[in-house]
Amino acid sequence: MKTISLILTSLCLLSGSLGAAEAKVNKPNVLFIVVDDLRNWQGCYGDAQAKTPNIDRLAARGVRFDRAYCGAPLCNPTRTSLITGIRPSVSGVYENNVRWFSALPGVMTIPLLFKQNGYYVSGAGKITHAGSLRATDWNDFGPVQDNKEGGEDVGNDPNGRKPGLADNQRYGNFAWHVVPNGNEAALIDYRTTSYIINRLAKPQDKPFFLALGIHRPHTPWNVPQKNLDLYPLDKIQQPKINAHDLDDVGPIAKIMARPSLDAEIRALPQGPEHVIQAYLASVSFCDAQIGRVLDSLDKSPYRDNTIIVFWGDHGWNHGEKQHWTKAVLWEEATRAPMLWVAPGVTKPGTVCERTVDFLSVFPTLCDLAGLPVPEQCKNPSFRSLLAEPKSAWDRPALTTMGLGNHAVRDERWRYIRYVDGAEELYDHSVDPLEWTNVAAKPENAATKARLAKWLPAQNAPSKGRP
Repeated sequence: MKTISLILTSLCLLSGSLGAAEAKVNKPNVLFIVVDDLRNWQGCYGDAQAKTPNIDRLAARGVRFDRAYCGAPLCNPTRTSLITGIRPSVSGVYENNVRWFSALPGVMTIPLLFKQNGYYVSGAGKITHAGSLRATDWNDFGPVQDNKEGGEDVGNDPNGRKPGLADNQRYGNFAWHVVPNGNEAALIDYRTTSYIINRLAKPQDKPFFLALGIHRPHTPWNVPQKNLDLYPLDKIQQPKINAHDLDDVGPIAKIMARPSLDAEIRALPQGPEHVIQAYLASVSFCDAQIGRVLDSLDKSPYRDNTIIVFWGDHGWNHGEKQHWTKAVLWEEATRAPMLWVAPGVTKPGTVCERTVDFLSVFPTLCDLAGLPVPEQCKNPSFRSLLAEPKSAWDRPALTTMGLGNHAVRDERWRYIRYVDGAEELYDHSVDPLEWTNVAAKPENAATKARLAKWLPAQNAPSKGRP
């Protein structure tokens, strides 16, 4: 009987250890990719101009969100809100000049939660805003993007010009530079991608959370000549523009738009074409880095057990509403690409047209990995949309730009209210370019009231400049 008892005990212990091992093996890894200033100019989003074969093949693996919106159309507040699940109107992080972890001392973040739950957490590049890396959230972190001339050495220019300062390569706030000798390895994005690739190549004794932050297409648009050659200047297509697009908006919207920059760019010889060419070249350089990391993942033993989250931190205007760059509450600056691959949950090549914002990314990752959702996260998980993109979803997206300025977006309407009470309302079923503000029409009062219910009840004081 003692022998039988010992055998049974041994079997139980073996069964327990096998179960623990199986649980560790089955715990999903996460590859978390964020791209700076990336609007929805990719082939998978129907753009005929951008050459993005690698982002397109990633979209073909899982779910493409067609209506995904940032928490704020500016680097620091959107990244802070996504990685903490806390809106700018609660945190007071509205601007880029705030250290988010000083504004939110002790706050839980996505990487910290995974680290505390047994994951090996590693990153490289720009995940949180430049210069605001909280080291305790990570097991290790590679090269960091610092936003100073792209954070890179592009090599010696034979003409003796500084990177980004060539005679005809700086328009307004935009600068770019052809990388001498096509030296991709000099670029920060190449190095950060290499860091993640090297991490994927190493044996893993824990599930991992790997975060890659790609800087381009943020300025300066320093790329090899081959990327510029993809977009001949005489083939560049500009967005459709309404010269009177700011006639029906309020004073704050006009200040945000900065139409003087638009006038400056359009007055330069081939100004808009040059700017768009450089931006697109940077998008294609970014796409090549995505291809490198996907190839590495596919060659690894982790391909079938890794969640991939790909997102742009916010969009970018190229002259729409007489505006260039970001930091406005209109469609092109607030909408950004978002792709998910979740093994066992998503289906290849599916599209979700529901309106979501980035505050749901944190709880969704928790949901997929079986981790507790921090109480600070008020948005729900959209795992149901990953499994079935046509599932019911009645929550609009909310975007904030500065203290008291917000946009609410559902599948048909965009409603904007500024801190001075000015309103804008756009009906995307008939006006996808947002040329006509219909907020003043009496028949739209009920729509405004319905959308206004999603505006923040309180707006925290700014932790940075007003």
